[in-house]
Amino acid sequence: MLSKRYTVVLADRTTGVVRRFTIGVKAAVVMVVIATCLPALIGFGAAFKAQYDVADLYASNTTLEIENANYRAATETLAGQIVALQSTMSDLGAKAALDPALQNSMDKLPTVVKNRAMGGPSAGVALTSVTPGLASPENTFSVLKDLLQGLESRLQTVRSNVDKRNSLAAATPSIWPTHGWLSSSMGNRADPFTGEKDFHPGLDISADTGDPVYATADGKITTAAMAGNYGNLVVIDHGYGIETRYGHLSAFKVREGQAVKRGDLIGLVGATGRATSSHLHYEVRANGRILNPLQLLLNPRRASGN
Repeated sequence: MLSKRYTVVLADRTTGVVRRFTIGVKAAVVMVVIATCLPALIGFGAAFKAQYDVADLYASNTTLEIENANYRAATETLAGQIVALQSTMSDLGAKAALDPALQNSMDKLPTVVKNRAMGGPSAGVALTSVTPGLASPENTFSVLKDLLQGLESRLQTVRSNVDKRNSLAAATPSIWPTHGWLSSSMGNRADPFTGEKDFHPGLDISADTGDPVYATADGKITTAAMAGNYGNLVVIDHGYGIETRYGHLSAFKVREGQAVKRGDLIGLVGATGRATSSHLHYEVRANGRILNPLQLLLNPRRASGN
């Protein structure tokens, strides 16, 4: 059985041209189905795309929320580091303050003593300026964080150096060990017993028997005993190779191994040992080398500093 066919006639009224198209039933049905279903397919496609776009927006929003949370956390970290830096700088400002006279006494210490105290030149922390890659917030936060951490590390190094300097300042013999008057300086002199030429390794400070004798710097008592010509002798180790000696004492107020601070009472003036009258013999040594105590005293014009 022959399939039915339809003829479609198209006429142009202007030119009078007539065109005929013959199509089968199946083709006509297909065209009708396509014409009917195409809008539905387009609608389904549009709906699917809209759904996909909405899902993409949700995903983008979630990502932005996570990034914002990360930025907030990074900002809090940076703020904490800034507060730590401010605290460190305030701490340094307080610790760095040093009496000019005491600084002058420290400057007169032998170089080997100062180098031992400070541990030589410090390497420090090199801070490199990083400018590329600041276009994104992530890189900006990363660079700022690295710079702040570098600054904090550098400040810790500086603070360590300040602590070392203050420790040396505390160990520098800088006050008069007793009240009195200077009866003999360091250097060549006539021996008070024989009259012959003699070298005096310290200061003699005349005072009344029983007058207090003070530690001239922080340290540890290494000797508190009778010691020949010194009589009753106290020796203090101040660290960094610095040592002070206090001779001819009438009594001890400390014991060996005891830690003392500058200005602490360590003994009483006397005339024990090789002495012609009541006085204190005071010496300062650095790595075994005798130093002139007058160079280190905060006020070398008077035998008083307490």
